[in-house]
Amino acid sequence: MSNTMLKKRFIIIGGGAAGIFGALAAAKAHPEAEVIVLEKSPKLLAKVRISGGGRCNVTHHCFDPSLLAQNYPRGHSELLGPFSRFQPKDTVNWFHEHGVQLKTEADGRIFPTTDDSQTIIDCLLKSAEKLNIKIFTKTNVEKVEVVEKSLFKVFINTEDPLTCDRILLATGGGQSNSGFEIAQSLGHTIVPPVPSLFTFNIKDTRLDDLQGISFPTVKVEVLGTSLKSEGPLLITHWGLSGPVILKLSAWGARILHDLNYNFELRINFLSNFSTEKLIVELKKIKEQLSLKQIIKNPLFDVTKRFWEKIAATAGIAEDLSWAHISLTQMQNLANELTQGKYIAYGKSTYKDEFVTCGGVSLKEINFKTMESRICSGFFFAGEVLDIDGVTGGFNFQAAWTTSWIAGNSM
Repeated sequence: MSNTMLKKRFIIIGGGAAGIFGALAAAKAHPEAEVIVLEKSPKLLAKVRISGGGRCNVTHHCFDPSLLAQNYPRGHSELLGPFSRFQPKDTVNWFHEHGVQLKTEADGRIFPTTDDSQTIIDCLLKSAEKLNIKIFTKTNVEKVEVVEKSLFKVFINTEDPLTCDRILLATGGGQSNSGFEIAQSLGHTIVPPVPSLFTFNIKDTRLDDLQGISFPTVKVEVLGTSLKSEGPLLITHWGLSGPVILKLSAWGARILHDLNYNFELRINFLSNFSTEKLIVELKKIKEQLSLKQIIKNPLFDVTKRFWEKIAATAGIAEDLSWAHISLTQMQNLANELTQGKYIAYGKSTYKDEFVTCGGVSLKEINFKTMESRICSGFFFAGEVLDIDGVTGGFNFQAAWTTSWIAGNSM
């Protein structure tokens, strides 16, 4: 890397989704500038590679900026303006123009038609090559100094410091992040990062041997807090997962962290029923199915294994028929189905997609340009900011949007 600056030089710190996309936007908008990406690890686009089980959940089929912003526990109000300029429809169009076809799945998540994250990686890196973007891996930025307004000196581990006119910091989230140290050294406030997307560890005999069973819609609340969520639930060998749990973990990231991930849940497995309404329904069923054995005939479209566990927990014997169920047993069954209580004793990362809340304070960023309000010529994009979305492609969309704006504004 030569230090001769005959033309404008932009340095992007971080070779993930936000860093590479920001470099592409900068090189396209400012063809006269030299654009350099510095990545400390040996590989680029690591999170792109593992996202969506290796398929890469590029974005989400939500094309209304105001609805889109509602999927971000932190950053929803700040992202409204940026989403009016670059949103999922623009992401889809961008990849289409660069030769990648995308598809929308039933739940709104958008993937490449190849179902292979390598398709996205190849597209981004080939586009960078065409725009003459210089990318250096195994290059750690140790320090950034301001020489004068909009002129920086970047200290790296491989050679002499580099000078540049603009910097885009896109080092991602995570609790050990050198990007936070760089931002802090230039006067920025770091909101302490904590996990934001995780599943709940629960050991409960009612869930034993039920891993893999799912429910299309349940209601879950964390007792003693205002946290509530509704959506699909999955029972796993370590506890509970699925969109309803991930959504709860995202919106409750700080609350659950403060509880040290030990809390009590109340779950309504039959979201269309309250306990009282279910009691009325069970009384009707008692009359209609009086001769049928309760445990052997599951109701409400729940699986046989789950029904057997819940009925046994309610004190219903294997040979008990509806004709002989007591009011206490009926009440117990209704309680288990509509307000069962489960104790969480910890968390597990959702697959390999580690997301945190926390990062550079949003008050210190101009969201029209993604430039720092504190340090002129210094820009931010992606998860290094105190922005995080629920699962479903929303975190990538925040990365595409903020880096596109930053790259164009540099």
